[in-house]
Amino acid sequence: MEERQLVVFRLHNEEFGVEITDVREIVKPRHITRLPHVEDYIEGVTNLRGEVIPVICLRKRFGIEAQENTQDTRIIILEVNDSMVGFVVDAVTETLRLPESAIEPPPSSIAGLRADYLAGVGQLEDRLLILLEVDKILTSEEKIQLQSLPTDDLSVAE
Repeated sequence: MEERQLVVFRLHNEEFGVEITDVREIVKPRHITRLPHVEDYIEGVTNLRGEVIPVICLRKRFGIEAQENTQDTRIIILEVNDSMVGFVVDAVTETLRLPESAIEPPPSSIAGLRADYLAGVGQLEDRLLILLEVDKILTSEEKIQLQSLPTDDLSVAE
């Protein structure tokens, strides 16, 4: 039986899933260098073992009210179109396997998200998981903006 392995995380009161193969690592919030003249959902950049990675607040990206980080807040480092991007989420709750048969095509919008971000909705007993299409969370214009972020003034010291 075909199934997907997912990393499940929480944003506000919704549960989301991303393909485990897109996830490079999950880290606690760390020092983020703010950048001038970027969209408000771009928190800035962080240095992860010498690699400078843009960090995006998914709450702001999805139009959900931002909140202070808690002890559960995590940054999921995802590979998006051959580059690494960090997404700040409220909590990473689990990894799980979801049979393809439990995944419905995405509705036109759910939880206020545009359908372009959605890979589908997974049903797991009494839970609904919103499956994200990580490559689509950023428009091509935004990807270009992230690639041209000024990183030369960042020191590589942790």
